[in-house]
Amino acid sequence: METVIIKYNAGNIRSVLFALERIGVQATVTDEPEQILKADRVIFPGVGEASTAMQYLRERKLDELIISLKQPVLGICLGMQLLCDHSEENDTDCLSIFKGVRVRHFEPGTSNEKVPQIGWNQIQKLSSPIFKNVDEGSYCYFVHGYYADLSSHTIATTDYTLPYSSALQQDNFYGVQFHPEKSAAAGEKILQNFLAI
Repeated sequence: METVIIKYNAGNIRSVLFALERIGVQATVTDEPEQILKADRVIFPGVGEASTAMQYLRERKLDELIISLKQPVLGICLGMQLLCDHSEENDTDCLSIFKGVRVRHFEPGTSNEKVPQIGWNQIQKLSSPIFKNVDEGSYCYFVHGYYADLSSHTIATTDYTLPYSSALQQDNFYGVQFHPEKSAAAGEKILQNFLAI
């Protein structure tokens, strides 16, 4: 099985590569359309800013390529947000895989909740094959100042200043707001489940 990580100007690709190696999977990092199209699994990670990431994708026609993919695709963090309709981060139109889902900026909570959210938090209401044998309420690692609305695409929720979508799914596209590559045993299991779909 061939697994590809989409190469674009957003960080964190190397840590995803190392996490896959830990579970015995060799992945290729590429922005070559042919390689991406023929892969069995595609991972679309990212840490960065929405508008510059979308500009990079559009300039290289990777936006059209991603939308056309038929194999299982996993967006991670910014990668998940770019699969939504729109992001408040610099008023950015995204790929609209998760139609109707907007990405919004966290408003600081009334307690000690700081923005961005950095650290461990629970994932709840798990409802997808990618969470097979992952315990309800498992802790995963988050680093983000923007969040995706709850919607019919939501397959996991997390509470931070308010409940939001920590995972989304539409057909062959999956997205997780947390970093499975940094989320210990739960994250490892989620990656294994995605690769087994």
